[in-house]
Amino acid sequence: MSAYLIAEIDVHDATAYGEYTAQTPALVARHGGKFIVRGGNAAALEGEWAGRIAVMAFPDRQALESFWNDPDYRNIVGIRHKNSQGRIVAVDGV
Repeated sequence: MSAYLIAEIDVHDATAYGEYTAQTPALVARHGGKFIVRGGNAAALEGEWAGRIAVMAFPDRQALESFWNDPDYRNIVGIRHKNSQGRIVAVDGV
């Protein structure tokens, strides 16, 4: 069953955050994932949304968790933490 990583990120320093976003596509692909949504023009239809939206699809939860725990990803996650604040969830598809 597919699994999705969904993130809402409020970026504080777009230039520095770019170091993170430049490296994530290859890491996502390494684990069989792909971006479904990455930034783009989001319009809140209900409630408040702080910023950038990203949705990544993985073949299954194991692949998603493998990406999340990849040492190469853990090495760059500090860039995201330093330059943004966000909420991230993992959810199984139907």
